Amino acid sequence: MLTATMAQAQETITSAQDSVIAKPKAPEATKSHWYDKISLRGYVQIRYNRLLETNPNFRTEYDKSVGDKGGFLIRRARLVFSGNVHDRVYIYIQPDLASTPSGSTSLHFAQLRDAYFDLSLDKKKEYRLRVGQSKIPYGFENMQSSQNRLTLDRNDALNSALPNERDLGVMFYWAPEHIRKRFSELANSRFKGSGDYGVFGLGVYNGQTANRPEANNNQHIVARLSYPFALKNGQIIEPGIQAYTGVYTVTSDQLSSSDIKGGNFTDRRVAASLVVYPQPFGFQAEYNVGEGPEFDAATRTIQTKSLHGGYAQAMYEMKIGGQTLIPFVKAQYYKGGKKAETDARFNRVYETEIGVEWQPLPNFELATQYTISDRTSRDGKSLDNRQNGRLLRLQAQFNF
Repeated sequence: MLTATMAQAQETITSAQDSVIAKPKAPEATKSHWYDKISLRGYVQIRYNRLLETNPNFRTEYDKSVGDKGGFLIRRARLVFSGNVHDRVYIYIQPDLASTPSGSTSLHFAQLRDAYFDLSLDKKKEYRLRVGQSKIPYGFENMQSSQNRLTLDRNDALNSALPNERDLGVMFYWAPEHIRKRFSELANSRFKGSGDYGVFGLGVYNGQTANRPEANNNQHIVARLSYPFALKNGQIIEPGIQAYTGVYTVTSDQLSSSDIKGGNFTDRRVAASLVVYPQPFGFQAEYNVGEGPEFDAATRTIQTKSLHGGYAQAMYEMKIGGQTLIPFVKAQYYKGGKKAETDARFNRVYETEIGVEWQPLPNFELATQYTISDRTSRDGKSLDNRQNGRLLRLQAQFNF
């Protein structure tokens, strides 16, 4: 009797142990942190422009280290914080730690470049709203990252529409899912793509350019249509057309003297783009026409005048022992005002750039560029300033 009771007790204990083993305690869910969803990357560009120069008085607005007393320059020092903080919310914040404010004699100020948020309107993320300060969809090279661009600086013709390429506003972008993937695949150091700005883009923005407050009661409107066609031989060709319209205010801080009057001016353009991605030969061309504020030397006034200009660029990608060489040649022309410069300065530009980009490592690039330039500018301080110059320019870029 006692033996039977003990056997039953042992069976009960064994059964209970099996029950515990069969039902382990569920692990606690791992808590998600915001910093797990944010990535950090960046790049730094260091330049020297004084080799083989023929005219030390030749200067440019886009690179303050060109010409007499110019030396080494940290052209850009960018950090990019980005990530999907929600399935439908993407953030992108980019400061530049090597900016130089207009009129400053000091270098390397921190300045905000991008601070925007993409809100996807559908699960496939084909329809998006972009809110904040971001690049305005006007011109392929304007939207192309300086980290990927071959030439050291953007062309005058289209970049004069959007100095610093950015402004504050709201953009709508649409692209099919497979085309968004193609845009992403093209935005690298080999193909030199511009990134994903949709097949169609439409937006409204302040119009006074990046990091400057709105100065009138009119916003600019921009629209762009672009499509990367994939041919049967693997080549990808991307034609595009874009336009914007608005009112730009030449503010008092832009004027060289009290005798010259600023105010509101019509500011509108239309541009066509064509890109053949380098596989291995590549070609890139853009041209725009329009009207905007421009200094008139004869009357010493700022007037709304017509403008036009563009560029063409050819490049060829070569692989040598695991390293990449991309020789290129670019020619540009522009005639018109530059609204964001002193007195909406008149410019006439003829420039040719011949160079090669060497990529021995994924984290390092060296660009060598010989520039042949003929530039004429007119403003209240200098009614006819023509400068010709040739120089060899070097840029080391570190990616991380």
